[in-house]
Order: sequence, then structure tokens, then C-alpha cells
Amino acid sequence: MNSNKFDIQGLSVYFQKEQLLRSIYLKVPLHKILGIIGPAGSGKTTFLRALNRMNDLEYGLVVRGLVLFDGEDIYRPEYDVVALRKRVGMVFALPVPLPMSIYDNIVYGPRLAGINEKSRLDVLVEKSLKAAFLWDEVKDRLKTSGMRLSGGQQQRLCLARVLAMEPDVVLLDEPCSGLDPISTAKIEEALTELKKEYTIILVTNNTKQAARISDITAFFLMAELIEFGPTEIIFTAPRDKRTNDYITGRFG
Repeated sequence: MNSNKFDIQGLSVYFQKEQLLRSIYLKVPLHKILGIIGPAGSGKTTFLRALNRMNDLEYGLVVRGLVLFDGEDIYRPEYDVVALRKRVGMVFALPVPLPMSIYDNIVYGPRLAGINEKSRLDVLVEKSLKAAFLWDEVKDRLKTSGMRLSGGQQQRLCLARVLAMEPDVVLLDEPCSGLDPISTAKIEEALTELKKEYTIILVTNNTKQAARISDITAFFLMAELIEFGPTEIIFTAPRDKRTNDYITGRFG
């Protein structure tokens, strides 16, 4: 069995005349949290969106290189992009609950995928909300609107909605950027538990968050991968001065 979920080889991304990523090489191990850090505009989100082909939705964007997911090239013409996005779910920076009940938010994706048996949907809802550390807070009001939850709860609802699709990988693009410390701690606690079953890739502008929960860390700067390795080494003995300057707050 392949110990790496993703093997990225020479990934470059262009938008018109601008190069957004420049020849990225890295491997994402199974059941680990990869933290991606770097200043704004360094290519972090572009990299994340390349892993489930969300970049396809941007007209004029060109991708070069190999992105192997479980050994398969996800950019080959016949690859099933819908199946890819089911297996590689994504949580965005701003929580966007659907304008429907908490329960219906969770089962929306599974129903689209053809799951309609209520008993199975009930199990998915409970399992997903528990995994997102939200069940105890909402189990008695599943029929109320997801829009009525707090910001932190909405973000965990969005995480639960992704988990209900039973993915292999969860991508998170600055999921705690607008949250208070208590909500952030709950998201981090959930992610630490989730890596037992999922591979997690977390883009964060909070270097302390990356240091707390990531197993491995990648530092991006100006479209390039500057440094990649075990989080402990990146944060205590980085090889590149630019990495050290960023994590110690000299720029960014």
C-alpha cells in the first residue's frame, strides 16, 4: 500500500502571464496533517485547489506537472473529477452553511450521491457531527437552520458536511481565520482526531497553529516551495534563512 496520498512532481500553475506556482515537488503522507504556511500571495491556496482540481473553475488557468493521488494522475483527460472532489473534500476560510436545517446541510451531499435511506442518513449525520466536535452542541436542534449557529459552529458544520461524503483527504483553507480562540481550539482538536482516519492538508496564516497540530510543514514564498519537512525541524532548525525569518515574524 502506498504510504503517500499525494505525490506532487513539478507542479506549476499559470494564470495568463503570471506564474502562481513554480515547479513544486512534495509528498503528502497518509494519515498526517500537512500544514502549509507562507505570506499572502505565496501560492498556498492555488496549491490546495490544485489537489482537487478546483482550479479548473478558473478560466485561463493552466496547470503543468504531475499530481498523483493514490498513484493516479488526476490531470489526465479521462480522470473522473467529480469522484476526485468526493474523495478530496474542501473547507473554505469563510463558513458557508446552506440555507436549510443542520440535518439537511449534512445530508445534502450524500443525497445527491444517491443515498436516501433515512436510517443511513441519520447515522451519517451523527457520525459526521461527532467527528467535527459539534454533535453535543446541536443534537437537540438538528431541524433548526444552520444559519443560526455561531461562526465557529458554522465552520464545524461545514467540516461535518465534507466528512459526510466520507472522503479520503480533507483540504482546509485558513478555516480558523475569522474564529475566536475557543472555536479555533475546537477545530484543532477535531483535526488532530480526524487524522486517524483521514489525510489532512491545512493552509494557515497562523504559524503557531501549524506548529501545534501539523506533523509536517511546507513553507511557500513567492510561488515557490522554500522548505518542507517535519514540523519540529521546520520550527526549531530550519535550513533556509527565509523560513526562519518568516516563522520568527521578521516578515509576512
